[in-house]
Parts: sequence; structure tokens; C-alpha cells
Amino acid sequence: MTQKRKSSGKKPASKAKSLPAKSTSRRLKSPLYKSFKLTKKIKPSNKKLEGSFKLFNRTAVTIKQHWKIFVGISVVYMLVSLILVRGLSSQLDIQNLKDSLKDASSGKFGSLSGGAVIFTYLIGTTNFSSSEAGGVYQMLLLLIVSLAVIWTLRKVLAGEVVRVRDSFYKSMQPFIPFVLVLLVIGLQLIPLLIGSWLFGTITINGIAVTALEKGLWALLCLLLATLSLYMICSSLFALYIVTLPDMTPMKALRSARQLVRHRRWEVLRKILFLPFALLVLAAVIFIPLVIVVAPAVEWVFFALSAFVPIAIHGYMYTLYRELL
Repeated sequence: MTQKRKSSGKKPASKAKSLPAKSTSRRLKSPLYKSFKLTKKIKPSNKKLEGSFKLFNRTAVTIKQHWKIFVGISVVYMLVSLILVRGLSSQLDIQNLKDSLKDASSGKFGSLSGGAVIFTYLIGTTNFSSSEAGGVYQMLLLLIVSLAVIWTLRKVLAGEVVRVRDSFYKSMQPFIPFVLVLLVIGLQLIPLLIGSWLFGTITINGIAVTALEKGLWALLCLLLATLSLYMICSSLFALYIVTLPDMTPMKALRSARQLVRHRRWEVLRKILFLPFALLVLAAVIFIPLVIVVAPAVEWVFFALSAFVPIAIHGYMYTLYRELL
């Protein structure tokens, strides 16, 4: 006779209730982008940048709104440069140069062409010191004024009121990181310098004879120049990032590369617009001055050239804020 098992009175353990699975949205991984490596075309998700003319106009508006502080910085730069770099004596005889060009050409077109020649000569000679000590002073002054302008732009765009004294006193802390970023930019310019040297050597010595040879050498020099421009396109913005508190040069360079990611060539076009715009603006101002009042052109050019660092950093800082 089979004995039935007594029930223990305990209910069989129920199966553990399965927790509802979390609803996770499936996302595609963002594509990895590396320079100098073939990848699929990546559509940039960043906002569209403003045009170069609008950026230049915004820079002019900013400088106009705070003209007192920027004029004060340029006056300090001009006076110190006058004492340490240039000196009080006139370095060029513009009137004599104008008369010599006038003898060679006559008429309205001759005056315009002569003014253009003198303007080109002014760009290449004014504000450059012939002594080594003057060159060192000029480089230090440019670094100091650049830091002062960047600090002032950051403060005035944040709505703060600053003085000329504060712009020089309080902006010098990131001097060493700023110089280190400049050294990196100098290394990135080596391909451009090599390309310029090659092009000059080939042109002067007549190494390339046929049109095909000249074209191939020109293409090589162009590729070297493009490589340098490609690299400094991001590194230039590291000059503004490195002035932030507790920022190292390498971290600034990495952050700058992220700023221009997927839109490096668009940013490069806007950077190249700046020297073109400044050159055209200077030509419109100074070529008529050369024709009308030649003796005063050198000093007017020197005074206005002290404002060039403010215009350059104003435009680049506006572009930097547009990239954020």
C-alpha cells in the first residue's frame, strides 16, 4: 500500500516576477572623426555660422561701443612702440619716393599706380625695427597687447566696465601658456615655410624648365601651404581658450580642435577673409593719402597700424564666440 506524501503545508515557491525591462532608446553612435584619415562624409550638426561680412560688422560694432578702452590700449601700444622700437626719426622719405615714381609715369593712372606701389612699400617697412633689440621689444609688445585686448574683449562682452590700466595689469597671468600655444602654431607653420623656400629657390635658380615641371612644383608648394593652414585653423582659437582660468596649452589645443570639427574649411575661409578685408580697407584709406598728403602718410600709417591688433583679435574673438 503506497503511502501518500503529506503535504508540508507550504505553498510552492512562486516564480520570481520578472521586472519590466527599461525602455531604452536605441541611438546610433556618433561617427568618429580623425584628421588626415579617410572617413565617410559627416554632416555637421552644429549651427550655421554667420557670414564673414556679418562677423566683421559685429566686430566693428563692438569696438565702436567700447571705443574709449580700445583707443586707450592702442595709444599705449603706439607710445611704447615709438620709444622702444621705432624711434622718433622718420624712416622713409615718402615725398622723394613719390617724385621718383611720378617721373616714370604720368597721368591719373600713373598716380594711382604710384600710390599703390608706395602703399605696398609701407606695409613691408613701417613698424619694423632694424636692430635685434628693437625686434625683441616689438615681439614682447605684441604679446602683451594681445593678452590685454583678449582680456578686455572677454570683459566688455560680459557687460563689465574695465579701464585701460586693468587691461594691462590683470591680463598677464596666462602669458606662459599663451607663448607655448604660439610655439605650437610656429611648428605648424613649418610646412608653409618649406613650401615658400622651395618655390623661391625653384623660381630664382630656374630648376623647373617646362610647364609641367613648374606645375608639379607649384602643386607641391601649395599642398605644403594647405597643410599648415589646415593645422593652424584650429590652433589659432587655442590662443583665446588658453587665457581662461586653470587652462593648460594641451587642453586648449584639444578644445580648439573640437570647436572646428566637421567645419574646418568653413572656418578657414572666414579666417582668410580677415587679412583680405584689412588690406582692402587700408588701401582705400592710404592710397588717396599718398596722392594728396604724402609727407604725413608714414605717421598716419604708424598710428593706425597700432590699432591693427585690436581689429584682428576683435574679429577672431567674435568668430570664436560664434563657434561655441
